[in-house]
Amino acid sequence: MPIKYLGSKRLLVPEIVRLAGELAPSGTVVDLFSGTARVGHALKAAGYRVLANDLMAYGETIARCYVQADAEDHAAEAEQLIRELNALPGSPGWFTHTFCESSRYLQAKNGARVDAIREAIAAKALEPELEATLLVSLMEAADRVDSTTGVQMAYLKQWSARSHNELELRLPALLPRAASGKGAATRLEAREAARRLSGDIAYLDPPYNQHSYLGNYHVWESLVLWDQPEVYGIAHKRVDCRDRKSDFNRKTAFLEAWRETVAAVDARHLIVSFSDEGFISREQMEEVLSSRGQVQVLSNDFKRYVGAQIGIHNLRGEKVGTVSHLRNREYLFVVLGA
Repeated sequence: MPIKYLGSKRLLVPEIVRLAGELAPSGTVVDLFSGTARVGHALKAAGYRVLANDLMAYGETIARCYVQADAEDHAAEAEQLIRELNALPGSPGWFTHTFCESSRYLQAKNGARVDAIREAIAAKALEPELEATLLVSLMEAADRVDSTTGVQMAYLKQWSARSHNELELRLPALLPRAASGKGAATRLEAREAARRLSGDIAYLDPPYNQHSYLGNYHVWESLVLWDQPEVYGIAHKRVDCRDRKSDFNRKTAFLEAWRETVAAVDARHLIVSFSDEGFISREQMEEVLSSRGQVQVLSNDFKRYVGAQIGIHNLRGEKVGTVSHLRNREYLFVVLGA
């Protein structure tokens, strides 16, 4: 959950939890695009049973740790295993070669630790919730010593200050089981998840532009899947980044995919997070959501994503322009079901 992540709702989480409490003080929340599970984790802490879904393997793994796994079941064992894994010496392998030598996401000393720890986790053949907890611990540890601006479309030309630190696993912030029941994590396309999962509230935070989360966080996808895929380009993306496309990242397909998702959601109330930089306008969003009930809109002003703060660069990394604006509006649409 502490991972640097585009679209993170860190600043909006208290408001989302407050709105959920007004809609239904307890029960089940369906989170169809869970990402780093930051919202799901906060809702679980507030007592809700959370059903978290994400199309990415790393997203499902994060949700399995922060939403599905309960502290009373796994914290003690995970802490012991983390101590063992932290004691392992580095052993350079595919990860080191791909992301530290052929590219510069992490320094080789830390890449070698990632290789050794990831292989050790795989060899243990742990049950899914405990394995997810260790994988999230490793992902977060690698994120703390990476050398990027926060996305994996590229890496810094010079090593970041944090990249010199030693990789160290920490126990993720597991929560006790929610008062409303045990949560669950799934990896489904959003429309299928909307049809399969049901709750009192649905929280929807869809992608809003052409940049796929697989392309932005391909290192985490490969770390979780540990399939050592063929890679391409300077960023060393997984080759399946070319093929694993979502309708939610295509301007021509977004609106129809969104209509289908909203129509299929099995929940009385909806909370939807979206940006004024998205593929559809506020008015279009309200029109789609009005099919489900009365729509209320809350608007918040924020800095744009990190790439916008940095400016426009050419393929050689040279700054060639500035972006048109540095702030955007994030909307929370609340749909009151009948």
